[in-house]
Amino acid sequence: MQGSLKKIVVGSLFFLAVCGAATVAYWAAGWSLLDALYMVVITVFGVGYGEIRPVEDPVLRVITIFVIVLGCSSLIYITGGLIQMMTEGEIQKALGARRKNKAIDRMSEHTIICGFGRVGQVLARRLTEEGRGFVVVDTELPRVQRAEEQGYNAVRGDASDEDVLQSAGISRARVLATVLPNDALNVFITLSARELNSKLEIIARAEDPSTEKKLRRSGADRVVLPSAIGADRIAQLITCPSAEQILEADGRQLSESLERAGLKLHDVHVGEDSPLAGMTAGAALSEAFQGFLLLAVVRANGEVLRNVSNDEELRPGDGLTLLGRAEDVPRALRRAGGEREMQFRGVRY
Repeated sequence: MQGSLKKIVVGSLFFLAVCGAATVAYWAAGWSLLDALYMVVITVFGVGYGEIRPVEDPVLRVITIFVIVLGCSSLIYITGGLIQMMTEGEIQKALGARRKNKAIDRMSEHTIICGFGRVGQVLARRLTEEGRGFVVVDTELPRVQRAEEQGYNAVRGDASDEDVLQSAGISRARVLATVLPNDALNVFITLSARELNSKLEIIARAEDPSTEKKLRRSGADRVVLPSAIGADRIAQLITCPSAEQILEADGRQLSESLERAGLKLHDVHVGEDSPLAGMTAGAALSEAFQGFLLLAVVRANGEVLRNVSNDEELRPGDGLTLLGRAEDVPRALRRAGGEREMQFRGVRY
């Protein structure tokens, strides 16, 4: 849009300058200001109504020639910019970008996905299934266009650039997932994100196990190594094939079996303003989650606590995995501070 818009702006400024200079020239020659302006308009646009006064002065005739040539040329130049803008669909793109920016500005407690490769696309699809809001950030235009075609909010740019992260609403985001296949870029993105939002939960991808320490020092709360997860999965298929068959299809069979029994697995996030913060696990179960079973607590630093004792204190940033009756979920979530239900998928622990 910058090319066509520049043509329109430059052409308009030049046209106004020519008209203004010609009007002043006619006025200096003794014409009234209105007559001078009228003469310039009918000359530039070639209306042909005739001259108000005879132009016998050679200087005025030269001025009139320049008005015709320069004025018409600038109008042609402006028209070319307008045609270019319309043919390229830049007006529509500008309006679409404006609507997209407004949609992102209205988002809060959302997730920022840095990278829309294979991992980013799977992550976006899962978040969509769960009804979670998110923004995709990628440097490559085809990937950004693919994300927008799928109905996702997307920003084109380098996620390590603070301005790009600001445009993705990092100050209002809850989670940032940097899933690029380049460990160095993930470290830079983590550093930038942590500086902009100290309360943000950052989940980073690492290809090399040695990068995990660097990512954690940079501010990542959790580090995921896809290669290690894949190896563990293959090992489980070899050593425990029967257990893997029970949890096949991303845990859907387990989830469906629990639903037939009237039960569901739920994830509840303990926010800073949540009434759960500071409670013991036993108090939370008796006051907010009566009839639920607390399977695990995931600390903000990624530590997983199983067989949680009743005296274990719940802290802001913790995640609770609970098993309970489906009909009790709305009431329990309201008591817990309105946290949203999470559908169980796959092997969590």
